[in-house]
Amino acid sequence: MSLMSSLNISASGMSAQRTRMDIIAQNVANVNTTRDENGEPYVRKTVVFAERANNFKNFESYLTAERTGISYKNWTGTGVKITGIAEDHVTAMKTVYDPAHPDANEEGYVTLPNVNTITEMTNLIDASRSYEANVTAFNATKNMALKGLELAN
Repeated sequence: MSLMSSLNISASGMSAQRTRMDIIAQNVANVNTTRDENGEPYVRKTVVFAERANNFKNFESYLTAERTGISYKNWTGTGVKITGIAEDHVTAMKTVYDPAHPDANEEGYVTLPNVNTITEMTNLIDASRSYEANVTAFNATKNMALKGLELAN
């Protein structure tokens, strides 16, 4: 793997985690949003990642190559990409009794977003640490390149 490939992989990870942190911030900002542009409660969003296109089919290809003794030294990952921003329809929306709220239904219940602040903050810490790990890898690669240039002089 070349130094530039390593830098590109780290940069793709930083970009992906930055987008993840932006979506988490959007979720936290809308924790009490009972009406969006469609008149519905805000629905929590998540970022969907995938491995960037490369020259192998899937992880099973690695396992098959390992079992059969086929060389896979030229098979390299090329980073991470964002395939989409998905709405979380698995987590249930919260309902609270507040008949004075303008968005309350006939029984007096208000539907709140399915955003849990504790979960979002935990995800934010995870994304932040992943970003930091990519920065560390990026800087280590950069320092190796600089040391190589020093040795060439």
